[in-house]
Amino acid sequence: MNATARVLTGLAAGAVIGLGLAAWHPALAIQVAHVVQPIGKLWLNALQMTVVPLVLALVVLGVNTASDAAASGRIARRAIVVFIVVLTGGALFAAFAAPFVFSLFAHDPALTAALGHAALPAAAQAAPVDWVDALTAIVPHNAIMAAAQSAMLPLVVFALFLGFALTHLPVERRALLLDFFQAIADAMIVIVRWVLWAAPLGVFALILSVCARSGLGMLSALGVYVLVECLLYLSVTVMMLPLAVGFGGERWRRFALALVPAQVVAISTQSSLASLPAMLESADRRLGYPKAVAGLVLPMAVTLFRLTSPVQYMTSAAFIAWAYGVDLSTAQLIAGALLAVVVSLGSVGLPGQVTFIATNLPVAQAMGLPLSPLGLMLAVDTIPDALATLGNVTGDLTATSVVARQSRNDTAPAPDLL
Repeated sequence: MNATARVLTGLAAGAVIGLGLAAWHPALAIQVAHVVQPIGKLWLNALQMTVVPLVLALVVLGVNTASDAAASGRIARRAIVVFIVVLTGGALFAAFAAPFVFSLFAHDPALTAALGHAALPAAAQAAPVDWVDALTAIVPHNAIMAAAQSAMLPLVVFALFLGFALTHLPVERRALLLDFFQAIADAMIVIVRWVLWAAPLGVFALILSVCARSGLGMLSALGVYVLVECLLYLSVTVMMLPLAVGFGGERWRRFALALVPAQVVAISTQSSLASLPAMLESADRRLGYPKAVAGLVLPMAVTLFRLTSPVQYMTSAAFIAWAYGVDLSTAQLIAGALLAVVVSLGSVGLPGQVTFIATNLPVAQAMGLPLSPLGLMLAVDTIPDALATLGNVTGDLTATSVVARQSRNDTAPAPDLL
């Protein structure tokens, strides 16, 4: 049985036992929930303890990976710009669309009590601060204090400065520090893998505790989460067509038909890397992109450009806010979206379940949201994976179309703006 099947089995077993106890003997269900809840919280805390060093290391490494790619030439620099712009647009779309879609579903107040059994964090309860305070808080006056307080946005800003500073060091010193941060990231991933080995038990305890208290409310809420995530994945996927037509100079029918082979592979394998040969073949034979462009941009896109990742992070944050009845301010949504883009670019090479915790948790934390639902969301997030890969592959070919159109103008005597 693979890891995903084990986690889903734990989820199903916990839900069945919790719902059965709630229906048969509500008082006993509450007692059992009190007993098993600490197990779930310990598991979630074990995942959370790796996030600060992992995010710091990944952002530093991500900045230097992107810098190395951009240094390889004009096409690569253009690709980096396109990736960042499209990711930012997708993140901002999800930041405002997700809360709206969740608001269309009825919120069960009992769900909040079942999830947390504690007051909301101060960041979630506090009244919105003015824009001056919000702006100055982005840059930490003490990076170590920001890490100790799990203030993710200031920590990421420090990591960005540190990452860009490393690009100006001599090659030997830069390589030494990058090896250090790579070792930290690798060590944290080993710890997360150990913790995820116990994921079936942790998810079992979390879902049993919640279902014993809220009955079917939690299962229906998780169903809403999966539904909204799938809708937003499909939305950003469809939005790539007008982008390819408007900025890539494509005819929509030809482009849509050229996407099909790669999309079929994406849905069946749930892997952008496995879809790369089909994308290269479509870019060459069906779309006629220069081989020099497709051969560079598509491999870069598979590793650096995941269209649906910021959408997932913002949808997860919006779901937690909806489940707890928290109204997110515009400043929180924009800050979360921008952080989601940075985290997405920094999460290169992480394995599936590790990615969910290492990327969703800092975004939710930076927005001042409770973190207890993340373990349950990890269990069900494997369901929309096929649609996520579909969106990523569509975004990869769309970005390639934009870069290919810009590169065709290289023959004209125009200044290089990028």
